[in-house]
Amino acid sequence: MRGFDLPTAMVTVLIVFLIWLGIRLVVTVRGRSRGFLSDANRATYETLHTAARAARHLGSGLTPAGGAKAARHLRTLLDTPALSLIDQSGTVTWEGAHNHHAGAVAKLAEPVLRDGHTAVLDHGEVACTDVDCAIRAAVIAPIVCEGRVVGALAAYGPHANAGLARATAEVAGWLSAQVELAELSKERSRATEAELAALRAQISPHFIYNSLGAIASFVRTDPARARDLLLEFADFTRYALRKGGAFTTLADELRNVERYLVLEQARFGERLQVSLLIAPEVLSVTVPYLAIQPLVENAVRHGIANLEGAHTVSITAADRGAEAEIVVEDDGVGADPAHIQAVLDGTADTDSHGLGNVDARLRTIYGDERGLVVETAPGAGMRVSFRVPKFLPAAITAGDNRLAGS
Repeated sequence: MRGFDLPTAMVTVLIVFLIWLGIRLVVTVRGRSRGFLSDANRATYETLHTAARAARHLGSGLTPAGGAKAARHLRTLLDTPALSLIDQSGTVTWEGAHNHHAGAVAKLAEPVLRDGHTAVLDHGEVACTDVDCAIRAAVIAPIVCEGRVVGALAAYGPHANAGLARATAEVAGWLSAQVELAELSKERSRATEAELAALRAQISPHFIYNSLGAIASFVRTDPARARDLLLEFADFTRYALRKGGAFTTLADELRNVERYLVLEQARFGERLQVSLLIAPEVLSVTVPYLAIQPLVENAVRHGIANLEGAHTVSITAADRGAEAEIVVEDDGVGADPAHIQAVLDGTADTDSHGLGNVDARLRTIYGDERGLVVETAPGAGMRVSFRVPKFLPAAITAGDNRLAGS
């Protein structure tokens, strides 16, 4: 032990211990930071999860039913004894304890609904004679959609401090975003319905007259065929003019295309040849209603109706992995690509081909990358194709109870 005194040894041992402790702390902190083990990560996850649960009930906007279901999740976000939602009609949703305050919500929220400014109310304005009541203050923040105040969020508690004011304003801002998303969804639905109404109106009167004329021509010579054609015509018009239902199955859409072609073949005879190549595995895929028939009608009317000799309209439905591809092709007169581009862009004077409407609906539903692809040139026929996902998210078809077809 010569040259190694006790204080020096103690210092050495202390240094070694501190180094060991530091290494253990680093390892422990690193271990706890993985996944959701850290407090910060866990809090972030719980907040996002709670917000997502509230958002599920706001798909139709700030409705009384949806607001009542979302309110308990919103109260969890704000961590307050009670919370209230109120819309411009005066409908109040109360969530939490001390609901004897619910009757005063409308009066307290009037300035917020009128002016759109957050209000912080103390015990002088949130009066209560119950000594056991935990509510003595409130923060009321506006819920805004497209610049209009559509409702208000009120957070109640024992105190209305700056933290509660900021948190309530942030949650109200998040609610505003959810309401705007719901309104955009409604606008998209209304636009789709308007486009469908326009498409129904575009069903060619000439086709109707010609079909009835063809049916009449068989009444004496072939009554059985006349009867069958009349039934096909009735089924076609019933499907094409049905109300509601923006989606159907590919099988039902193709069945209606078949009705259309049977009626056209009764008029054109051998001049109209039809080729079908359909993969059975895509027949159950959900597609927009009246997405294929206008393309086939375009091929017949504009592609081959005025040509001599036999010409072919081909329809293909193929399995492309996660997508189904639908192709309508004819060997007719074709068209000027610049004119077709103008139709798809919406800058053409008319959409006599019917392509613009279908293209707009596809882009509205699936996004700009899933519009029509048109390949054509004068004298070279036309090939029109589009792809749809084989498994459509439920949110897109929510509320459509006509998926069973016609």
